[in-house]
Amino acid sequence: PMRDNAIKTKSVLLLKTVPPSSLVICAVVAIQFGAAISVNLFPVLGVEGTVAVRIILAALIMLVFTSNGLKHLGHTFVTHWMVLIGFGLCIVGMNLFFYKALDRIPLGAAVAIEFIGPLGVAALNSKRFSHLIWVGLAAVGIFLLSPLSGVDLNTAGIIYALLAGCGWALFIILAGRIGDQADGNDGLVIGMLIAAIFMVPMAVPVMNKLVANPIVLLASVGVAVLSTAIPFTFEFEALKRMPARAYGILVSMEPAVAALVGAVLLGDRIGLQGIIAVCCVVVAAIGITATDNKTAAQ
Repeated sequence: PMRDNAIKTKSVLLLKTVPPSSLVICAVVAIQFGAAISVNLFPVLGVEGTVAVRIILAALIMLVFTSNGLKHLGHTFVTHWMVLIGFGLCIVGMNLFFYKALDRIPLGAAVAIEFIGPLGVAALNSKRFSHLIWVGLAAVGIFLLSPLSGVDLNTAGIIYALLAGCGWALFIILAGRIGDQADGNDGLVIGMLIAAIFMVPMAVPVMNKLVANPIVLLASVGVAVLSTAIPFTFEFEALKRMPARAYGILVSMEPAVAALVGAVLLGDRIGLQGIIAVCCVVVAAIGITATDNKTAAQ
């Protein structure tokens, strides 16, 4: 135990020496690498099985590294069980719809379309007319990725990405409520555990494939670590040491990073129109973040 604590202490100290902007960039890249790896698991585990395994492993990882014990988590659940169950279902829907979209359309396009969720939340919570303009720019990007503009993208994939965006929007809203009611990251850990419980029926049919193939198991753990453990840890540390405006702008680069990772690792090709669409979403995200933080500072 003493050796484990020493290792954890050294890891925390090492993390504090890394510039916060570098931590956020690493988190953004890690999420997209996790998504790229997950695509290669679809033929073996299926979309639902991949999502289920990823959520369950991520929940277990977060439970191991949580600062509070099971008794404290249990008390938090009993006190706020209704909103926490809704939060867990939101995590399930957000991930399931996104992975279903990823099975049908390129990674960059899926992330760009999904980004309409947080942009919509920011616009609805704002009284600035400029925010509606930024959302309009993002909507232009979404239109350029739709069959209506002549682009050859799977319609079901686009719908799933939009549903994932709705799930992301609900995640943001519920996370804000839970953050005010629960200590630390208790709400997030409990939400992940609830999501994991709901995903067990989808994980059971693929458990034999997971156990029988060490490479698939290792890849699944990699997806859970890259998609959850690294981003949450790095972003949590970064937010302690950098302005929210700088953080928001860096995260806004996620659709562009997704397009790049998709092109390099998955061979995705979204064409010039797709690149313009992703740029529209990125610029809109940066714009709405910058103006939002400027308003907060006034």
